[in-house]
Amino acid sequence: MAPPRLRVGCAGLGRMGKRHARHFLERTARAELVAVSTPDETEFQWARQHLEPYGVTIYKDYDQMLKHEDLEAVVVASVTTVHAEQAIKAINANKHVLCEKPLSTSVEVSQTVVDAARKRPHLKVMCAFSRRFDDSYRDAFNKMDAGLIGRPSIFRSQTCDMLDPSGFFVAYAEFSGGIFVDCSIHDIDLALWFFGQDSMVKSVVSSGITAVQPALQKHKDCDNAVGIVEFYGGKIAYIYCSRMMAAGQEDSTEIIGTEGKVTVNTQPMSNLVNIYEPGGIRREIPQNYYGRFEQAFVNEANEFTAACLDDLKLPMKLTGAVQAVKIGCALQEAMVTGNKIWFDETGVRIERPQL
Repeated sequence: MAPPRLRVGCAGLGRMGKRHARHFLERTARAELVAVSTPDETEFQWARQHLEPYGVTIYKDYDQMLKHEDLEAVVVASVTTVHAEQAIKAINANKHVLCEKPLSTSVEVSQTVVDAARKRPHLKVMCAFSRRFDDSYRDAFNKMDAGLIGRPSIFRSQTCDMLDPSGFFVAYAEFSGGIFVDCSIHDIDLALWFFGQDSMVKSVVSSGITAVQPALQKHKDCDNAVGIVEFYGGKIAYIYCSRMMAAGQEDSTEIIGTEGKVTVNTQPMSNLVNIYEPGGIRREIPQNYYGRFEQAFVNEANEFTAACLDDLKLPMKLTGAVQAVKIGCALQEAMVTGNKIWFDETGVRIERPQL
């Protein structure tokens, strides 16, 4: 008898949804992609060409996909504004859920996903923070956790996308929640991972500019921004996000402790090839986020599947995804208003006089 396979459906077939669908179809041995849903005609036709020949049923209506026979798990990869709604519907339909980040663009709505999951503790509900599944980040965490750098105190991290002159990020800003909520959410999650999942934010302050895409201003957003997050217990995270890198994707992290530091990808490179030219020596770097973290996404799909089938503990708390949104939203607000935002030791926002 063949071993059981997790029967998975994928909601949304944009750039990220296509990747998730193919990972569960082609690169997750213990899973079977049985259904997808999208209301978009172009995405629907893509699925007919790339997924339907392999027995995948295509739905235009998400609610209909949830009724697919023997469906066990759902990947939510639709637009951010419906992440929470679709995740909750899947939970209420008794399906495991892998939801793309962030759970929502607001703390309150993100919390509703946690509340729904708590009512069905037998289900695996996870927010897809892909860097947690990257081999280099895991190695860095394990070294820090073993005491190699002493007590971690300063965290510096960046997510810097290659410049996209098409205007995609301008249009996307209407729904994304802003550059800190969309782009820096990975760095915020990493800070919570390395500093401790239950770390409590004390204050945030941030600033941003529109260096190459001034049209972002109509959405109160920026294409470059810097944020500082102070945590209780004497820890600080410095976060930089950008949409205008010329050479390609530049995502790197540095964790500084009392006895040393560890870094990840501070010299980005696609591989170990050096190119020697008349003008000097150079390395090529990944051109987009997927180019850097493709294997992490595959690891994520396989580990989520194993957790569902074998009832294993998930690698992160769902409440951490709400904490990440809280910090991202606060950084976004601080950037727009110019105000520093404070929280008490229980995580409740408090008011302090501004200098």
